[in-house]
Amino acid sequence: MIPSPKQIAFAHQLADASAAVIRPYYRSGLAIDDKSDASPVTQADREAELAMRALINECRPQDGIIGEEFGTERDDADWVWVLDPVDGTKAFITGRPLFVTLIGLLYRGVPVLGVINQPIAHERWVGVVGQGATLNDQPITVSEIAEMSRARIGTTGPQYFSDAGRAAFMDLQKNGRFTVYGGDGYQYALVATGGLDLVIEEGLKLHDFAAVAPVVIAAGGIMTDWQGEALTRTSSGRVIAAATPAMYQIALNAMKAV
Repeated sequence: MIPSPKQIAFAHQLADASAAVIRPYYRSGLAIDDKSDASPVTQADREAELAMRALINECRPQDGIIGEEFGTERDDADWVWVLDPVDGTKAFITGRPLFVTLIGLLYRGVPVLGVINQPIAHERWVGVVGQGATLNDQPITVSEIAEMSRARIGTTGPQYFSDAGRAAFMDLQKNGRFTVYGGDGYQYALVATGGLDLVIEEGLKLHDFAAVAPVVIAAGGIMTDWQGEALTRTSSGRVIAAATPAMYQIALNAMKAV
């Protein structure tokens, strides 16, 4: 099912609302709290998600919501919005403009629309599966690089892999052109615009990949789990995002045995 123009326009509205909340907090010295999993969270995360949830409940009360900070509402609906108000909270806290707001839309558990919004740089990637991807309303495509020796590879950090996953990733990446760390959801936007050719990660949650997968796929890339299965609401969070089929196959062969 392809999202309607009204749903796409509403996704932009959500991005605008969250950005308006986040910008005043950036580099403001706001307080940092630790969640139960020891990951940091700020008032910006909470208020931005509440702003988006309020809009959904006002304008599309039939839709479901899954948010990183405040859980689920009507998550058995056909259409469910998946919200990560500040993906890359560590970057946000330290004043690095590499954090993003992630807004995904699921249809019966499958990601079909994604927004990756960087509110400080005013960069907005939108991907609709079957319709293409844009950066600030301009069409974008992935790179054409197919050789591992030329691959620009990304992951948030080796510490986020299991021991076996890290070993497989490190063996793979040493054959690439170079590897960059950090970026969280921003990395997938860079795959969609041709800046990175391959991203591999482990331990992601639904709110981490529901928005980025449609952007990568709509830009002409491939994004699945480590077994080659399409990402859905129940996926494990082990992901590969690749620009070309050849690059994807190399990564899949390296990671699927883990």
